[in-house]
Amino acid sequence: MNSVWLIAWREITTRSRTRAFLISNAIMLIVLVAGLIVVSIFVGRSSTSTDKIGLVGTASSYSAAITSTAAAAGDHVRTEQVPDVATARDLVTHGKLDAALTADRQVIVKNDLSDSLRQVLTSAVSQKALADNLRSHRLTLQQVAPRADQVSLTVTETKPKDDEYWQRFVLALAGSVLLFIGVTQFAAAVGVGVVEEKATRVVEILLAAVKPLHLLWGKILGVGLLGLAQVTVMAAAGLITASATGLLTLPWTAGGMLAATLVWFLLGYTFFSTLYAAGGSMVSRQEEINSTTTPILVLLMATGYLAFFGTSNLDSSFYKTMSWIPPFSSTLMPMQIAAGNVSILQVIGSALVMAAACAIAAWVAARIYAHSVLRVGARVSWGEALRLRR
Repeated sequence: MNSVWLIAWREITTRSRTRAFLISNAIMLIVLVAGLIVVSIFVGRSSTSTDKIGLVGTASSYSAAITSTAAAAGDHVRTEQVPDVATARDLVTHGKLDAALTADRQVIVKNDLSDSLRQVLTSAVSQKALADNLRSHRLTLQQVAPRADQVSLTVTETKPKDDEYWQRFVLALAGSVLLFIGVTQFAAAVGVGVVEEKATRVVEILLAAVKPLHLLWGKILGVGLLGLAQVTVMAAAGLITASATGLLTLPWTAGGMLAATLVWFLLGYTFFSTLYAAGGSMVSRQEEINSTTTPILVLLMATGYLAFFGTSNLDSSFYKTMSWIPPFSSTLMPMQIAAGNVSILQVIGSALVMAAACAIAAWVAARIYAHSVLRVGARVSWGEALRLRR
């Protein structure tokens, strides 16, 4: 194993001293810190999306008041009729409605009621109560106004979130972004490094002293340790910034999410770096590397996009299932941990499945690397590489 550590140390010292590495890390730190500051400024502001409000039974009479009140406030609200409370709770829980209003002025929401929507509903209910009193009791506006002010809403949450949810969520989202950036940068660097050594014939000199698999694992280990150090520094900078801006107030929650992020970074990096190493060994020139690593890049981008665009649907059946499927679990599972949608046994089970996928990817990559790294000339296709025999 000494040869593996020697190769790893060579990768660490060589790459960490390059100007490109130092500049890119400085830029990433600046972007990360600036991004968290921007988030802290705008967090909690309402969006311009349309809120879907269900009106249960006779609460449909509030429809006109809700629509006009929302329009006056510049909000976008759409109402629809719901037959009963049970149906309303089900629709709200599954995200098909943002809220539901009953005839007895109960508002049903999944997690919490936004300030803007609360104001719209309260104002609409008050207006409706004012109009009903004026019409039915033939009272003057001065007589009815005090009664309208007493109108209140009762909010019921179908899936209430604990006070730490948003802090865990921000940490998991930031962790997934760091994980995606780290894997993209360092896993691809393994493939580029392999083809560089092959193009310059350095690999022939190295293989005269070490075994092919020792060279492969030394490169993966060295670049991985460098990537882990970078992710740790970025995470530390993010935690400090989040604490300073008030986004984070619970250090122990941060520690748990940081640990989860690092574990899934190692799993994700191992999976993709082995495949990139195999892709790099199949070509002889830098210009050709995209021809063998494009399928890996597409899979990597899909892994990142699922995490970024699934933040509001993590409790759906699709995302819960995808959180078990490698390599998508490398970015989705930290998000599920933050949302509180998985138990410790599910986290361990998903990690074991991902580790098994890493072992299979490593076996395939080692097989391809050992037979392709010394082949020069024409590009070796994936089909041809997988058909090679020892």
